[in-house]
Amino acid sequence: MTTHPNTPAGWYADPQGTPNQLRWWDGAQWTAHTHPGQPGQAGPPQAAPPHPNPAKVQHQVQQQAQVAPTAGGGGTLFTEPVLVVNQKAKLIELTNEYSVFDQHGRTIGSVVQVGQSTLKKVARFVSSLDQFMTHKLEIRDAHGQPHLVLTRPAKFIKSKVLVTRPDGQPVGEIVQQNAIGKINFGIHVNGQQIGAIKAENWRAWNFAIVDHTDTEIARITKTWEGLAKTMFTTADNYVLQIHRQLPDPLLSLVVATALTVDTALKQDARGFG
Repeated sequence: MTTHPNTPAGWYADPQGTPNQLRWWDGAQWTAHTHPGQPGQAGPPQAAPPHPNPAKVQHQVQQQAQVAPTAGGGGTLFTEPVLVVNQKAKLIELTNEYSVFDQHGRTIGSVVQVGQSTLKKVARFVSSLDQFMTHKLEIRDAHGQPHLVLTRPAKFIKSKVLVTRPDGQPVGEIVQQNAIGKINFGIHVNGQQIGAIKAENWRAWNFAIVDHTDTEIARITKTWEGLAKTMFTTADNYVLQIHRQLPDPLLSLVVATALTVDTALKQDARGFG
């Protein structure tokens, strides 16, 4: 399966070879949904892609992450108090893709890895060398339009993620502060630290996000996706709870953080091959 970097998440060139036709891949099969348009120039999907049962997402939020139903929310990536981030399940992870839902199970965005060369995909398939490579992801709204770009430069021990607007305007940086014990990241804007991301155990399952006064403003909780999925796929699922309305650029960096911790740490879990 191939796709252009600007194609909305989950849409790929028609496997039957139909010109100017995209089809939806749900992680296991091609669906009946189709979307006309040149790959890379695709606008919003004209048929809604499949999504989890809202009850399943609500269970993930309320029972697994222990987050109570929260009032408010404007229906977008940057106005919802709870974001559910579920990675697309794949037996072999060559490209990171995530779907983003609100607490009620409505699709409000996606995250797609872009700019991967064939050589990099081969490296991911045969080794763990991708931890030493640059990774770039786009955070897109429900219509496939990018709002933030996350770039994790090639690393050796510690990660750093650069967050920009789609036009290249800098937003800030998320910088790993230690490599041993409970992993912590600093949230930086214009060279100054305005917050931090603190792992609550050495396995880095859950994170508290704090502001410059060390007050918790948000929390990332990894949710259990089931034994079979955990053993045979690479998918990770998270719930981000934002405790109060935040100003930008802190808000953008907190939203970016929900995706950054996985990208920054995932390659380390594979060791050195």
